[in-house]
Amino acid sequence: MTTHQISTRQRERIAYRRGRAIRSVLLAAASTAAVGTLLAVAITGAPGWERVKESFFDLDTARKYLPQILEGLWLNVKLLVVCATCAMALGLLVAVLRTLRGPVFFPVRALATGYTYSFRGLPLIIVIYLFAFGVPGLRLQGTPDVLVLGAAALVVTYGAYLAEVFRAGIESVHPSQIAAARSLGLTYRQAMRHVVLPQAVRRVAPPLLNDTVALQKDVGLISLAGPIDAIRAAQIGVAQDADFTPYIVAGVLFVLLALPLIAVTDGVTLRAARRQNAGT
Repeated sequence: MTTHQISTRQRERIAYRRGRAIRSVLLAAASTAAVGTLLAVAITGAPGWERVKESFFDLDTARKYLPQILEGLWLNVKLLVVCATCAMALGLLVAVLRTLRGPVFFPVRALATGYTYSFRGLPLIIVIYLFAFGVPGLRLQGTPDVLVLGAAALVVTYGAYLAEVFRAGIESVHPSQIAAARSLGLTYRQAMRHVVLPQAVRRVAPPLLNDTVALQKDVGLISLAGPIDAIRAAQIGVAQDADFTPYIVAGVLFVLLALPLIAVTDGVTLRAARRQNAGT
């Protein structure tokens, strides 16, 4: 049994590429450190830096209101999980309704189309105001809490966005696959469930995750309805101490909350691109 021997020229190529990679990393680190140092010196040396530091980056104020903001952030996290799940289910249902064929389903398609067009065009803040303040103003029996109404506003708005994403994925599946499934004895419902929808969801995974990242930020708008989430807790702290540091703390926490979702989105997008390139 013979083993593959690496030639001297190949070893030289490998060593050269390794050296270039190390030099690139070192150069990137050095340039980043230099730019960071220049920015730090320029910012901290600006004439109004001390006032900015006292109003936006006061550590004592940050430590004072961090527990309340974290407690409010937990409400945002729970809202994100519930609203994202419900919005995806609603969006998938509407997308399937919009793809129904036949004249008998025209009213269903028209209603689904009107829903997506309306809520994709309405600003989310108006929908929250209508749900959280308009519905309780009707004084109807059994009206849910404003937290539930605000969450419903998020669900119906993002459900319209996700419906278009799902519909694009469904229509990207070639009709011949449905025809082949029907020729094997599957009903239209079974073909959609076992053939079309798995492919559609896989194809639109990156935009779905992007919309989830957007929803993660917009759950903070629930504070407009009154519940004490992270943003409302920060607003209370700002009003009490006349210091904007709580807003910075809440913003940093939202960024940290979004980082895992953004990393997953980038990873899924990269894998999808590699799979597509491999197929072509």
